Amino acid sequence: MQRETTYRSTHLPVTLPGAPPAACTSLPGNPLAPGAARRFVRAALAEWTGLGLPAAAGFTDWFADDAVVLVNELVTNAVVHAGTTVELVCHLEEAREGDPAALVLEVSDHHPTRVVRNEPAALKSDGRGPESGRGLHLIAALSERWGVTYRAGLKTVWARIPIEGASGPATSAAPSDSADQALQRGPRSVEILAPVPRRITREHDADWINRGALSFLAEASDLFTGQFDEDMVAALAGQLLVPRLADWCAVWLEGEGGVARLSRVWHQRESSIEELRARVEKEPPRLPDSARGGPVPVPWPGEGDVDGCDGAAVAYRLIAGGRGVGTMMLGRAGLPRMPDEVTALIEDFVRRVAVAVAAARQYTQQVTISRVLQRALLPGRMADIPGIEKALVYQPRGQGLAGGDFYDVIAGPEGTWCFTLGDVQGNGPEAAVVTGLVRPWLRLLAREGRGVGELLDRLNRLLLDDALEAVEAAARLAAATAAASDAGIPGGLPGAVVGGTVPEGPQSRFLSLLYGELVPLPAETGGGARCTLACAGHPLPLILRPDGSVRPAVASQVLLGVVEDVAFESETFVLETGDTLLCVTDGVTERRSGRRMFDDGDGLAAALGRCAGLSAQGIVERIMREVYDFSPVPLDDDVALLVLQAQ
Repeated sequence: MQRETTYRSTHLPVTLPGAPPAACTSLPGNPLAPGAARRFVRAALAEWTGLGLPAAAGFTDWFADDAVVLVNELVTNAVVHAGTTVELVCHLEEAREGDPAALVLEVSDHHPTRVVRNEPAALKSDGRGPESGRGLHLIAALSERWGVTYRAGLKTVWARIPIEGASGPATSAAPSDSADQALQRGPRSVEILAPVPRRITREHDADWINRGALSFLAEASDLFTGQFDEDMVAALAGQLLVPRLADWCAVWLEGEGGVARLSRVWHQRESSIEELRARVEKEPPRLPDSARGGPVPVPWPGEGDVDGCDGAAVAYRLIAGGRGVGTMMLGRAGLPRMPDEVTALIEDFVRRVAVAVAAARQYTQQVTISRVLQRALLPGRMADIPGIEKALVYQPRGQGLAGGDFYDVIAGPEGTWCFTLGDVQGNGPEAAVVTGLVRPWLRLLAREGRGVGELLDRLNRLLLDDALEAVEAAARLAAATAAASDAGIPGGLPGAVVGGTVPEGPQSRFLSLLYGELVPLPAETGGGARCTLACAGHPLPLILRPDGSVRPAVASQVLLGVVEDVAFESETFVLETGDTLLCVTDGVTERRSGRRMFDDGDGLAAALGRCAGLSAQGIVERIMREVYDFSPVPLDDDVALLVLQAQ
């Protein structure tokens, strides 16, 4: 039903001359909104009762409970399905001809394109009702009428609750027809909240499979996509099969050497899972070598089902890439054998499970290798600098995989401390290879006592020499492949030349780098540290003064590994007590939100200026929070921040 509604600007119950009493409020679109709405409605009813309004004579405990249940369901529906700010209005309507006085509850959200969800809820596998899906049924049972009103940018769901006895005090006379209807709302709401359990049968397997097989397999594929934990894949497989196609399911996964472990057990009655687990652990299925993913009848585990009956059980080998990755066993009680339609569908399903398990294992292996590599590339511990508080955030792109950003703080010769923050071209394993070369070179050159400019000159020469060696190696490989082809060797050298074309050679190994030396100053002279710093094509380091002013620390120079004849220069300044030096990689400055970048309009300097008075750790946390809030999409580059604060 459509309904015309009006809104008032106040957030408190009001009674204007000639206008019905009303109250309204705005609620955030989060899980706290339903509780706040319940309290607001009770407060409004109490306020109107205290004002002695005629309608308040009908504000019984029963009526208040109905109103609270209604507003809870309306607000919950808006929060879950719209997710916007929720506007709540409750007002009284005077009695009219044929209509008693009533309380009207209106809940509006700002997502009118989302329809009101009113689908019939399906029963669970054990015949119990679901935990959600009955809200609008409750609203229909507890209200006289309800409806939805659509406006530009707004959707309002309203419900009207009649107020019995509003025109005067209640009497001991026999209840009226309307009172009888009100009494019937209680049993009806109980029936909605606790429906009578119904047994789920499978008498129409063929019909269900013909209609739902494709959607079932599509749903399984969607759920398995992106699952990088093999045990989670096994858990999802069990929950998809039970109770749709089986009463219970058990999944074994094979590790190194073909040793199988019981990963997941699932039963349509949760209380039976542990008993089923004990049974299948004692008698794991033994499938012949000829089983290649098809159904194999196996004995029912134990003696009878948990309810004292047995049925049909089958097992499938999980095969991916010609290798076994596990076994799945499932059963249905009360059947002499599994229907062919069911076993065929499960066979298709098992193939998807096997592929998902193999993909999860491959991902896990890659992540493990990458994390081991990352631990080798990054320092296990940074040196402590006297009089300097330091803080670091390092986050490689792609769930902790090794990347191209690197950092280090080490003790140098004669009371100096050296720090560096760099970014190799690209990211991922290719960049990590270059990082594995550069960081040891930097440590070696720093401990030789070379000056900042001289060190960068030497590192630049090393990068160019390494790139030249890589190009020469590629040329030798191409020449050897061509010679092998001329000699009649089929295909030449595999993977080197295709169709007479030399494969693409290694990319240039260039990087941006901040490198500096710190010499702590004695406390009697004011403390702080003397800093000598150079920036080779890196985002400019910034200095934050205690008064909140921000300035670049040094000027930028050319990237390393690009130009041969270049002389890098360093700049020296004093990092006074309270000053903060911020160094970042381009994963921070080039963080994108549409066409904008985080550092557009000196965005990084502005963010740093808002950090005045914070500790080093507080600054990195504040900057990272602003970086995350700048765009809703995940980080698409490696990110590193290094903060050095003079004490």
